Formats: sequence, C-alpha cells, structure tokens
Amino acid sequence: MRVRALVLSDTHIARGGRLALPQAVLDAAVSADVVVHAGDLVGADVLETLSQLAPVHAVLGNNDHELVGRLPTSVEFDLGGVPIAVVHDSGPTEGRPSRMARMFPTAGLVVYGHSHQPFDGPGVNGQWLLNPGSPTQRRRAPTHTFAWIEAGGGQPLQTRLVHLGP
Repeated sequence: MRVRALVLSDTHIARGGRLALPQAVLDAAVSADVVVHAGDLVGADVLETLSQLAPVHAVLGNNDHELVGRLPTSVEFDLGGVPIAVVHDSGPTEGRPSRMARMFPTAGLVVYGHSHQPFDGPGVNGQWLLNPGSPTQRRRAPTHTFAWIEAGGGQPLQTRLVHLGP
C-alpha cells in the first residue's frame, strides 16, 4: 500500500498571532495519511489542528518553547517501508549530507527545516534529504512551500515540493 505524508516545517504560528496555516496546507493534511512537521510550529495550536486531520510526527524547533517536553528533538519512524528521520536544525549547508548520514545512518530519507529554504535532493550513501521550506514565512526563498512524500506499494520513494506562491 502506498502511503502519502504531508511534510511541513517552520510554520511559526503563535497563539493569537497574525499567521495561520494556508488553506492549501489544511486541504493537503486532510488527504494525507500522516503529517510530518520538522519543527518551529511555535504554538501548540498548530500541532492540535494538524493532529485532528491526520496522525502527526513532529520535532521540536528552536522557537518551540511552548512545546518543550511534548516533542522530541528528532524522531525516526517507518513510512511505507522506508526509514525516515526528522530533525529541525541540520546545521550548515556545507557538510550537511555527510552529517545527516552520520546522525541517521539507517534513514533512507532525512527531513529537516530551520532555514526556510526548500531542498529536495540526494545526500550521501543513497540517503535522500528533504527540507519542505515554509508555507507561511518564505524569508529568502522565492515562494512559500511544503512537500509530499509517497512511499510503499513496491514503488520507489517519491518526494515533491509544492510551491504556494509568494
């Protein structure tokens, strides 16, 4: 069976703040089998909203003060037969592929965030790296983004970035 995961990071939505999850993200969560969030949710409201739509694997980001003790700093799980690792801050761009392979040697895919810069590409030793960017704060990225992972069903892992626009 093929499994679809919605992948988010850096939503930065505080309780009572001006930002909200875009409708496209909420619609995607409804159709996802699971949601993966690579940290900086900022408020528990985001976690609760997503959890009502699909099971969530989330990690603690550097701005997730309200979620300390509720979320781990990294998580590893299986998605459709593919070992997945999730961490918020993967460190500097230089050396990232080797660093992720050392940190998560058994992961076929490492999801990370922090930079708000989307990335979908190869790591080392056959590992794949995915940063979904941010659907709410693009910073230096050209567009707001999130990502999809599809795994299982006897087919290779597929990842895809979704651009929401500026």
